[in-house]
Amino acid sequence: HKSISGDFGEGISSLRIKEKIKKLIENEDKTSPLSDIEIGEVLEKENLKIARRTVAKYRKQLHIPPSHIRKRKFKMEGA
Repeated sequence: HKSISGDFGEGISSLRIKEKIKKLIENEDKTSPLSDIEIGEVLEKENLKIARRTVAKYRKQLHIPPSHIRKRKFKMEGA
């Protein structure tokens, strides 16, 4: 199980990061969904530096569509 090191050298499991990404997206403003870059910026504030492409990879593994599709889906469901 691969882990990403935080600022203090402790291993942060990809599962914990996925959990955070999932929570961020569940709680995002549906009219203005978070982009992968914005998710990365929020995680960075919590001392979790992960690349945008890693955010995208984890988001795909969670079966969460990208922000522009989430936004479109929300509009179609009738805001």
